[in-house]
Amino acid sequence: MSLLQPHGEAARPAHADPTSRIPARGASRVKITRFQAENFKKLRVVEIIPGDGAVVPIRGRNAQGKSSVLDAIQAALGGKSVMPSKPVRSGEEAGAVRLELDDGAVVIRRTFDTEGGGQIIVESADGARYPSPQKLLDGLYTSVAFDPLAYTRAKPEDQYKLLRSLVKLAIDPEELKKKNKADYEERRDVNRDAKQAQLLLDQMPVFENVPAEKVDEQALEDVIGTAVATNSDIEARKLRRESAWGRLEVMDTDITACRTRIAQLEEDLSGQIDTREALNKQLNDAEVLPAPIDISEAQEKLRTARETNRQIEAAAKRKAQQLLLTNLDGKAERLTKSIEGRKDSIAKAFEAAAMPVPGLTFSDGVVLFHGEPFDQVSSAEKLRVSTAIGMASNPKLRVMLVRDGSLLDPEGEELLAAMALEHNFQFWVEAVDTSGKVGIVMEDGAVRSVDGEEAPEATPIEKKRKAKSSDDKPVAENPDPKSIDERPCEDSERPADGPINDAGSSAAPDVSIGDREPVARVAESLFD
Repeated sequence: MSLLQPHGEAARPAHADPTSRIPARGASRVKITRFQAENFKKLRVVEIIPGDGAVVPIRGRNAQGKSSVLDAIQAALGGKSVMPSKPVRSGEEAGAVRLELDDGAVVIRRTFDTEGGGQIIVESADGARYPSPQKLLDGLYTSVAFDPLAYTRAKPEDQYKLLRSLVKLAIDPEELKKKNKADYEERRDVNRDAKQAQLLLDQMPVFENVPAEKVDEQALEDVIGTAVATNSDIEARKLRRESAWGRLEVMDTDITACRTRIAQLEEDLSGQIDTREALNKQLNDAEVLPAPIDISEAQEKLRTARETNRQIEAAAKRKAQQLLLTNLDGKAERLTKSIEGRKDSIAKAFEAAAMPVPGLTFSDGVVLFHGEPFDQVSSAEKLRVSTAIGMASNPKLRVMLVRDGSLLDPEGEELLAAMALEHNFQFWVEAVDTSGKVGIVMEDGAVRSVDGEEAPEATPIEKKRKAKSSDDKPVAENPDPKSIDERPCEDSERPADGPINDAGSSAAPDVSIGDREPVARVAESLFD
């Protein structure tokens, strides 16, 4: 079925209808009822009056201006943030886009030039200008910026980001995820330290019946030291005595020698004898040397004490290691509880969030539909849900732009057209078509035909003069925000000679300032 004839209804899934949260048909009917563009990108002079159809098919061969039509609508509403870097058609100096909403109840006119300048004017049907035009348009731009077909082909993380921007949550899941990431990393480090601590603990020896207090090794070493000193003294004395005994032997030898020389050494012999007798008496009178001290027992006690103390120190280290491991395990458990608590908070926040489509939710940066990853549901279901998201995002301006419509199969075309018709939306769908027989056919930047019939000549956009204030300065695009709600439109907010009407005259509207409603109230009645 062609998008030009959106009749019939595609089969619905067994679960809840994803469009159940879209505002009811008739709640708002603001659509584009007239589109004009001059010298925008590839466009020359283009005029499109969509009529009552739910789908506005923009067809033609590649590089003929189809995308430029959709880009012009987007630029007129979105402003500088979506304006292309080179909006003016090559060879021209300036361009403009003009949109009529709700049969002219609101007229949007945006101009631009090659120097980066331009102006945005939003007027009501009687020529009154809205004081903060871009602020008003920002409230209408959401649905236009959402392309349901592009959403079905987006990466899961991009689908998640876009849906998150449309859903308000009681918490900030990204901030909680940052905290969880930090705790994950800290818990990883803690578990690594705990594992290392466990390895060291397993390598430590275990001793039974180890006393609580260390043995005094120094006292034992002092006993041994005293004994060693005493034994050294005894050994020295022994050596001296052995030396004295050696001297006696020498003396005996000398005496024998002297006797052979008795005649010559008579006098020396007497002295030697006396000396020998004296020394002999000294030796005989000397006390008996004591027996050496046995230090083997003390050495054995010292060895035992050292082994006992080593075991005590090892037991203390093991106890400290066990305490460290217990603390690390406790810290890891507390971090796990914090992580799980944040996960639960995120899950509850997602569950409590008002999703634009029933059955739609988030999980770990991925969009889910009835529990299944969105990129795994059927193509028809993805298109239906994506379209419903765009419809629910902004019910004020019921216009959506669909690029790459050539990728839609017949079932997708039928589904898109049926949803647009059912919910009173207007879809501008770009698609490649070389037949030239269907839809609004673009060729070389202009409308060549409409449904196979030659298109009438496009009406150029009327040249408007900039509004002047009382001090002859252009009206600011974004005046004091208080003016939106407090002051009515002043004469300085329209051209000095009155707005130029559709017929080209410059007569002022037949409405006095005192009788005019504040523009904020006019906008409220139109879009709410």
